[in-house]
Amino acid sequence: MELIVLSLFSFLAGFVDSIVGGGGLIQLPALFLFLPTPLSGSIATVFGTNKMASICGTTVASVQYARRIQINWEALLPAGLAALAFSFIGARAVDVLNGQSLKPMILGLLIAVAIYTYWQKDFGNLHAPKLSASGELWAGIAVGSGIGFYDGFFGPGTGSFLIFIFIGLFGFDFLTASANAKFINVATNLSAVAYFAATDHILYSYAVPMGICNILGSLCGTRLAILKGNRFVRVFFIVVVTAVIGRFGWDVLKPR
Repeated sequence: MELIVLSLFSFLAGFVDSIVGGGGLIQLPALFLFLPTPLSGSIATVFGTNKMASICGTTVASVQYARRIQINWEALLPAGLAALAFSFIGARAVDVLNGQSLKPMILGLLIAVAIYTYWQKDFGNLHAPKLSASGELWAGIAVGSGIGFYDGFFGPGTGSFLIFIFIGLFGFDFLTASANAKFINVATNLSAVAYFAATDHILYSYAVPMGICNILGSLCGTRLAILKGNRFVRVFFIVVVTAVIGRFGWDVLKPR
């Protein structure tokens, strides 16, 4: 029964994540809640299972976007390689560091992102790249390194942060930013999955069916985003970021 419930959550996570990121907000808590107690007690195992399911949908979403949205491969490939390397470092840090200490800082950043996006009505409506080719290259490497470490180490909100950065720093519109973000997500997830697989922290009996449902959700989400365009993605982005804020806010402020 728990597998059916987790698969439904994985479908929803794939749908949301393919549009604006934030799938971890849905899938990760579901794993902690519905996995049998002995299995959910290992944080690394829950994270590894989540990453294995997530990479399925993220990969499909990136392919769907690449067929219809222009991708800046010159900047994206180096950024993806940096994200790949630093995501592995972040995944390794899960065993030795406490990710809970990041939550207040992440909560503050998400609130700032939501307020800025809401008040700047034209934010992400136009595709007007701001950086030169070399600027995009180095900015991409910096972004890939920082986001890669964060995604490997903690994860939730990664896609939303990437979209915001691609719009604010690079000058992309929402749809192009979402498409580019998916490729960075593939790199970070791939590295993290490699680490968790090597350390036997993936529950394949759960991850495989969840991954299939994540793919189905991702297919629905990408097609809807491309069909509806920037305005839809912007509204969806604000809704998802607000939901992530609620989740982080509860974790930070709830009574101990």
